[in-house]
Amino acid sequence: MNKIDEGILKIAEYASHTVIDSPEAYETAAAALGDSLGCAILALQFPACTKLLGPIVPGTVVPHGCHVPGTSYVLDPVCGAFNIGTMIRWLDFNDTFLAAEWGHPSDNLGGLLAVCDYLCRAFPERKSKITIKELLTAQIKAYEIQGGLALLNSFNQVGFDHVILVKVATAALATVLLGGSFDQVVNAVSNAWIDTGSLRTYRHAQNTGSRKSWAAGDATSRGVFLAHLAMKGEMGYPTALSAKQWGLYDVLFKGKPFAFERPFGSYVMENILFKISYPAEFHAQTAVECAVKLHPLLKNQIDQIAHILIETHSSAVRIINKTGPLHNPADRDHCLQYMIAIGLLKGNLTAEDYEEEQSRDPRIDQLRSKMKVVEDPNYSKDYLDPHKRSIASAITITMKDGTQLPKIAVEYPIGHRKRRQEGKPLLYEKLKRNLSTHYPKATVDKLIALFTSPEQLMKMPVSQLIDLFVKE
Repeated sequence: MNKIDEGILKIAEYASHTVIDSPEAYETAAAALGDSLGCAILALQFPACTKLLGPIVPGTVVPHGCHVPGTSYVLDPVCGAFNIGTMIRWLDFNDTFLAAEWGHPSDNLGGLLAVCDYLCRAFPERKSKITIKELLTAQIKAYEIQGGLALLNSFNQVGFDHVILVKVATAALATVLLGGSFDQVVNAVSNAWIDTGSLRTYRHAQNTGSRKSWAAGDATSRGVFLAHLAMKGEMGYPTALSAKQWGLYDVLFKGKPFAFERPFGSYVMENILFKISYPAEFHAQTAVECAVKLHPLLKNQIDQIAHILIETHSSAVRIINKTGPLHNPADRDHCLQYMIAIGLLKGNLTAEDYEEEQSRDPRIDQLRSKMKVVEDPNYSKDYLDPHKRSIASAITITMKDGTQLPKIAVEYPIGHRKRRQEGKPLLYEKLKRNLSTHYPKATVDKLIALFTSPEQLMKMPVSQLIDLFVKE
């Protein structure tokens, strides 16, 4: 093989050869797997999601295919990856990682779960080896590839959506799970880079739409597709990044190669951010927590509010600071002011609050009109500080009579590593609530018991776990 670009070589060597030896990473990965499956099950309550699920040709059942949790669908792993990935991502409630680029590493679980479940069912002799621990190892590595690349490199800044990193990470680890060689991982990853990604059009006004909820499912399924091509002997492109004029670096980054802050290990999984309390874009989590804390102080005085000052970090200002009409749930769940208004009014924020009926409450827009969003430079600095990685926000409310409520500030959201011990019990409460929307109590109790016993969970074949989620 010709000389391989460093950005491809690092990924392939890590995916193929690195041994993960961090107990914290495995424990966190097991929690992230449960959380992601819970998010997927909750998404089944929303017809806008379920209408996209199932086979391309209605009624198709694939022999030895992967099973889609919460449904009776049995699909090929590429279609299965789209289904599972879309369910996990639909409500913007799955874990995330913020850096120069942000994203949701659990999006890769669509592809990884589909491949592992398929392997267990298509090759019974391998079932005992395709355990949850093997899945978690692939999960840790996929998180690390996606998040590690995101630390210092941004596709968003050149107009391409960050789900390209999901495609690359899934392609690498799906190839490894399928039994691919180092060269086959290189081939799959290089093809994923050549794919580049979708434009970010669907994430921004005036085009914000539901594609942002299935873009990750699309990316992880494409990663599985490219992995299967590599396993069939399809060639790769070892200088897909650095090739003059036609390589990714020249086309998108003016010739600048990727920068790497640290070697690939288990850093991303250990520092993953869980969305525990609110299905909200993560840059809004602390602001919503502030609003919820203010709710009891306001009681029946909402109409007496004169002004709401929101101080936050630059990413929140840039990404989710929205004024004017909001046209659909995808628009609302990326509007900082909308989410804060719901928190002030209800003392909570749920996925249902983005739906049309709830959005008609006239008090929401009345509160939005009183809000001013400003950047706090110190919050922005601490957001980028590798030793802090805070996501801070503060809210100060002034009443019509001139009195001011106490300023409420939150530096780290409940899902942050610095609040891990506080957050973990609440994460399992979230999982229980999500599962209870779809399953009887006995099934929920069995699943919760498994996810709170990681040692027992890791010994299970993946298909055995998925069988507990299948709805006949």
